[in-house]
Amino acid sequence: MKAAAPAPDQAAPQAAARPAARPRWWRELLYILAFYSIYTAIRNTQGSASVSVAHAFRNARSVIGLERTLALFHEQAVQHFFLGQGWRPFLSFWDVFYGTAHFVVTAAALIWMFRAFPRRYPLWRNTLAVTTALALIGFATFPLMPPRLLETVDPRYHFVDTLRAVGGLWSFDSGAMQKVSNQYAAMPSLHFAWALWSTCVILPAVRSNWRRALAIAYPGLTLFAIVVTANHYVIDAVGGAVALGVGFLLGSALTAVLDRRSRRRRGGGRAAGEVRVPPAAAGPAPGPVSPRPAWEAGPAPSPAPSSASSPASCSRARG
Repeated sequence: MKAAAPAPDQAAPQAAARPAARPRWWRELLYILAFYSIYTAIRNTQGSASVSVAHAFRNARSVIGLERTLALFHEQAVQHFFLGQGWRPFLSFWDVFYGTAHFVVTAAALIWMFRAFPRRYPLWRNTLAVTTALALIGFATFPLMPPRLLETVDPRYHFVDTLRAVGGLWSFDSGAMQKVSNQYAAMPSLHFAWALWSTCVILPAVRSNWRRALAIAYPGLTLFAIVVTANHYVIDAVGGAVALGVGFLLGSALTAVLDRRSRRRRGGGRAAGEVRVPPAAAGPAPGPVSPRPAWEAGPAPSPAPSSASSPASCSRARG
């Protein structure tokens, strides 16, 4: 009788399906501090303090020329329409929105996903990190004068710095903000990239119609804020969307690599406390009894009697 092959070990597939452990909060905090340090270094070496005004203005002229070619250069008309209405509280609201929403909403979405959706968290954390890194590369290699500063170089432009003229929680003209901000960090727009990221995180997880409507509207509101306050061009928002798309692709690849490395570090994906039995120790599994070939002579042997058989069945077997 031919022995059957050993039964396959089912522990590995079950362990592979086991969800990954929740990331440590203190480790995530270290990641954030590391990224802030990188941003600070790039800001200090490649920011507005080390870039000539002529260089930033030349890049702004290139962006404006591209927008005119694409019929997108309407930022000045949009701002002047709302300035002409005399709606100072309205514009002050968008100044506050511009200065706070991209930090508050992004941080809230990140913390919420960390606590409620730990399996989705690594992918979107990595996407946010890569997108921010790509934006920092853009800030360093393409310093861009925002619309609000154009009139200081060329009086033919009539953009208004609403943070200074209307007011908000802060202004770029203050000494503290000048020291901690990159005045020429406009391409791509991180405000818009982070707004799109927040929508991608929040929208699949909410069910009520009004929450979904807010999630969908948030990038559009951010686009309006960065234009009406004269802090960005429309092309900057396009650059932010491209940065997020590339960031998602690279973040997905990074997440897959880190996940494989984590599984190998945990011992091939076995769950904690799981003991894998070697196939040899388990013994061969009983296989089916092969039928007797037709050419074998003689009657088929009777099965051996067991201790549980009755005396009558034993006497019939002997007869």
